[in-house]
Amino acid sequence: MTSKLVVGTRGSKLALWQANHIAGRISERHPGCEVTLKHILTTGDKILDVPLAKIGGKGLFTKELEKELLTGGIDLAVHSLKDMPTELPPGLVLGAVTERVDPGDALVSPQYQTIDNLPRGARVGTSSLRRKAQLLAYRPDLVITDLRGNLDTRLAKLASQQLDAIVLAVAGLRRLGWDDRITQILPREICLPAVGQGALAIEVREGDTRVLEMLAFLHHRETAAAAAAERAFLNEVEGGCQVPIGVFGRIERAGLVLDAVILSGDGKTRLADAISGPPADAEALGRSLARRMYAAGGRDILAGLVGYGKEEKNE
Repeated sequence: MTSKLVVGTRGSKLALWQANHIAGRISERHPGCEVTLKHILTTGDKILDVPLAKIGGKGLFTKELEKELLTGGIDLAVHSLKDMPTELPPGLVLGAVTERVDPGDALVSPQYQTIDNLPRGARVGTSSLRRKAQLLAYRPDLVITDLRGNLDTRLAKLASQQLDAIVLAVAGLRRLGWDDRITQILPREICLPAVGQGALAIEVREGDTRVLEMLAFLHHRETAAAAAAERAFLNEVEGGCQVPIGVFGRIERAGLVLDAVILSGDGKTRLADAISGPPADAEALGRSLARRMYAAGGRDILAGLVGYGKEEKNE
């Protein structure tokens, strides 16, 4: 008897690439399994003219997919890990975290090439509070313009909105074969990535042993440990809204190393710190660093953010 899996995905080019990539790998590993895709429109896909921070943040790209999972409409959902809230609805778990590709942020600026070459007052497009704050911390003269939409839409807006540059995730551009659009990968000293950036997350029903066993080969332990530390850090400080923080974990000889930065929305106040320890203690390391930075001034920085501390429910 042929087994079947239904993969839930958003309908953007990047989401479909990701879902097809995972579906293809499952089919290669389990040739007797029939894998199909189900396209699901999320709230985040419907509202494209408002910054995410004003309409609810990350859960906007996952809630409809999670409802389909819980009701049995799909067997697994493929997400960019950076789009996932740190707390999942009851009954759902991360079945696998894939090996991370480049986690960095890409500057796309055909005319000026690099952030240092941008003229004073240059207009840079991004709707990420994290990117905005870090860009302004490095170049306070820049004018940051909100930029929403799918990846191809944002690339088109570079010209249509007469922007001098836009900032996008390196991973997304590379997955779609658009490496040639990258003019600079921003150094991590300037811009730390978002939590989980560069990795894919596969969400499944808790206790669905059949699906969990089929996905086990996709799980990358080092990436998962780094992401667990990053997500624990974010969960400790997030307060239910999008916040301008960058976090990056990786496995080195010293063990798991986690760098983080907390900023004010205008980038004028910046607090950076790092921690290292055994990968097995990933979540504890993330929480410890968050608490240390919170006590060292992060509390005051975050307290100045509009909406910080409001509870967000993933319903």
